[in-house]
Amino acid sequence: MEQPPGFANSKHPDYVCKLNRALYGLKQAPRAWFQRISSFLISYGFTCSRADPSLFVFTQGESLMYLLVYVDDLILTGNNSSLLTVFINRLHQEFVIKDLGSLNYFLGLEVLHTNDGLVLTQTKYANDIVIRAGLTHAKPVPTPLSTSDTFVSDGVPFDDPTLYRSLVGALQYLTITRPDLAYAVNQACQHLHALTEKHFQLVKRIVRYVKGTISHGLVFTRPTSSTILGYSDADWARCIETRRSTYGYSIFLGGNLVSWSAKKQPTVSRSSCESEYRAMANAAAEIVWITHLLQELRTLPPSRPTLLCDNRSALFMSQNPVSHKRAKHIDLDYHFVRELVMSGKLHTKFVPTKLQLADIFTKSLPRPQFEHFRDLIRVHPLPFRLTGDKR
Repeated sequence: MEQPPGFANSKHPDYVCKLNRALYGLKQAPRAWFQRISSFLISYGFTCSRADPSLFVFTQGESLMYLLVYVDDLILTGNNSSLLTVFINRLHQEFVIKDLGSLNYFLGLEVLHTNDGLVLTQTKYANDIVIRAGLTHAKPVPTPLSTSDTFVSDGVPFDDPTLYRSLVGALQYLTITRPDLAYAVNQACQHLHALTEKHFQLVKRIVRYVKGTISHGLVFTRPTSSTILGYSDADWARCIETRRSTYGYSIFLGGNLVSWSAKKQPTVSRSSCESEYRAMANAAAEIVWITHLLQELRTLPPSRPTLLCDNRSALFMSQNPVSHKRAKHIDLDYHFVRELVMSGKLHTKFVPTKLQLADIFTKSLPRPQFEHFRDLIRVHPLPFRLTGDKR
């Protein structure tokens, strides 16, 4: 390590400093730091969540504290203010930390508190993406992709793959608060190693959509109920090159979107029923994880979760112990979903296609349908506030 400016040894200016310990830059540093902070939290009375290793839960009678750890950034909340104050003082004694007060900014996520909940946005991060793409003065578009846009391998190779990968990686992080981008970004991510001019033009369209909706974010309101409701969907043989299906799901807790996914299935499905059923299995696995997490948070709803699907054949397979030729090769998913339904841990129901919210994660939609589903998954622009409003 070079001698820092102002502290150089005048007699030996070419000498270097011996580094005894460093928090950043070493491969084992994150693991060592997490071991240090987790040991302190466990000794204080916290328990590490089995569903999420970065979450710690403290219980004392009816009092609860939740602590989320991301390297050296911590989020702390609870239902007992005096207990929180005592713990924060103890943290100050153990570590050199800075209390930033109410949560407003975390890992690029902006948190706006409203009268009935909060809004998660990445407005500054989204604006940086638009500037990086050189589209500051570009005309916005109403949807990330048009219904005729497809990512195919044929075409003229793009001469700046680093720019493409940089933009797609940034857009992928933006989907944390913008689930309406999930399908389009997933399509762009599948061509990082063999990209063409056409691919870059489609990514630019996604950025132009971001520019037009730069103030949008994910809205959370006070729940009117505590039910878990999931939507599962698959677009059979969506990929025209591999004929693999694209599946997606969206899971709501008390009316708020808490989990979603848009992915290509790893294998080819022989029928739409098979692709839909595999999508149900993935959604069911996510619902099971959410129930485990809520159970550790002591907020598990009393009613069983419900999974909605718009394919009656897939629903029949989940509710009836009848195996037939078309289901022979999908026994693993069959038994998994079937046993959840039989044990009363999951309820499956039919939903009409026009109400299938997971459609926004499986295909490009026309503008009216896209905007309708975007509203239903609660991606809205920031609420208007007058200057000086302290609410």
